[in-house]
Order: sequence, then structure tokens, then C-alpha cells
Amino acid sequence: MRLPRNVSGDALVTLLARYGYERLRQDGSHIRLASTIAGRQHHVTVPRHNPVRVGTLSGIVTDVAAYLGRDRDAFSEELFG
Repeated sequence: MRLPRNVSGDALVTLLARYGYERLRQDGSHIRLASTIAGRQHHVTVPRHNPVRVGTLSGIVTDVAAYLGRDRDAFSEELFG
């Protein structure tokens, strides 16, 4: 799936909250999120930009999909579809 080109950092934080990610802190224009599934903790930093660059978005989606044990394309479709 082709990633959307108009996702803001705030919107991405909201989307990731559906998968158990919680906002820990914000340092400047970057938001730090954390999720704990089955005792494993995972951290993601999301830039609070509008829009988030495609390469950065791709890296975040790939990282979260790997943590959740999901296929990247299927996860991306579910997240943005």
C-alpha cells in the first residue's frame, strides 16, 4: 500500500493510540510514545510536523508493524485505510 502524503504528527499519534501507544512526553517538536505488550516495552518518536515526511512515516510504520508482529503492508492498510 502506498502511504498517505498528508498525515500530521498529531494524527499519527491518535492513530497509534488505537494500538496501545501512550504519549510519554514531548520535547520540542517531537512526541515520544510507548507501548507495552506481553511485558515488552516499545518506544516510538513521532515528529509533530504537518505533514510527516514519507520516509519518516515509512520508518515508523515498519517499526510498529514489526513490534506488533504484523505484515507492514497489512498494518499500513489497517492504520490508514
